[in-house]
Amino acid sequence: MRKRARDKAAKSTGLVIETRARFGFTAAPGASDDGRMRRITQHLPPEFAGRLLAAQDAGAFEAQLQQIAAEGLQEVYFKDGGGRAQGLLVEFTDIDCFDVNL
Repeated sequence: MRKRARDKAAKSTGLVIETRARFGFTAAPGASDDGRMRRITQHLPPEFAGRLLAAQDAGAFEAQLQQIAAEGLQEVYFKDGGGRAQGLLVEFTDIDCFDVNL
């Protein structure tokens, strides 16, 4: 049953990440914002869910999984799916909690 839920998340439904971590930003041209702790609950589409789950299945290190999650949050949460903040780069550090729901 769990494998089916993972496959469905990777191919059609995505997943939900809930995290409390430090997020900092660098935006073009060179503007930056010091990091601060945020609690974010965000649905990530299958594109990122698939990458995250495939990396986990392949035995990726925690830093690699963290990078994929950061890219997903950057694109979906902070850039609103490409609708704003072009050129924004998100730093995702000091993770206090991280939970994934299929």
